[in-house]
Amino acid sequence: MHHFKFYHKQDVLSVTKIRRFETKLGERVQVLANPANIEASLQESSANYIILGIPEDIGVKANGGIGGTDSAWLAFLKAFLNIQSNDFLEGSNMMVLGHFDFASIAELIDQNAFNEEEKMAAYRHAVNTIDDSVEQLIHIITQNKKIPIVIGGGHNNAYPCIKGAAKGFYKAGVIPIAQINAINLDAHADFRPMEGRHSGNGFSYAEEDGYLEKYCVIGLHENYIPQNVWMDMVNNPFIDCITYEDIFVHEKRTFIQAVAHATSFTDDTLCGIELDMDAIADTLSSAQSKVGITPVQARQYMQYAAADTKAAYLHISEGAVQLSNGDKDPGTGKLISYLVSDFVKGHMIY
Repeated sequence: MHHFKFYHKQDVLSVTKIRRFETKLGERVQVLANPANIEASLQESSANYIILGIPEDIGVKANGGIGGTDSAWLAFLKAFLNIQSNDFLEGSNMMVLGHFDFASIAELIDQNAFNEEEKMAAYRHAVNTIDDSVEQLIHIITQNKKIPIVIGGGHNNAYPCIKGAAKGFYKAGVIPIAQINAINLDAHADFRPMEGRHSGNGFSYAEEDGYLEKYCVIGLHENYIPQNVWMDMVNNPFIDCITYEDIFVHEKRTFIQAVAHATSFTDDTLCGIELDMDAIADTLSSAQSKVGITPVQARQYMQYAAADTKAAYLHISEGAVQLSNGDKDPGTGKLISYLVSDFVKGHMIY
């Protein structure tokens, strides 16, 4: 598959710290048996959860954001594979598939664009290539009734996750039409106008193309909702949101009540679980903020959403360990590893 690097067991073990008398997830997770025949290998695998990375920041730059979201995947992988394999999370029901590599596309744009306007147009055009590649792989995974866990990159990748999962689960006979729901814990709605693909309009495109039925955003910051986006959302009966201010400032409902509302709103069919790392206060991301939920609340969201929805996939986006402006936070990868483990544990209970 173009732009994708499939992992071998040695790739996984190379970042797993083997220790006597202990077993790490890296020693237990599966890899694809035969990358030349992806579908047959997935069918034969006992893994329910397929983990893959999209280390890119093209979509973020196409939205005028700060680059660096390509840095989260490897940091996550190193943390996740070194989780202890135990009665709480054993690891053999997961597969680490590999990661996409779009670095050559970004390099080509950066070297050849004459000015910022041309660079922006090229980034947005390049996101279409990313969409096609990601959608194809998500489609293959879900048509074999596996749950994709997608890490890294911009929130532009919500669109191919939704589209690929809708088409894949439809082909598998799990849903009657190629359409799913989504809930998103995010400071922003990412429902901007369809002005060319970028990290701020993945859900707009998914809704317009008919792959997204119901959409609920939790923790939306009122200060960063464009009026036109707000009007598009409130006038659409298939879209709902609960603002950060309604939860934490006006205290109209608790955080868990907000999550429960979102899972109830989207419980009629399969649902994509989305988390943008900029929703978590002081977490390095393309739109980092002092205002946001806590890491513990993010973990609660993961466990609750996994247990209380018919999960189609998990997508964690926008995190970084180093941004292009020089900011660093090596702890981001470990935080994402906690979130992924919480999702798997919650979904296994369900």
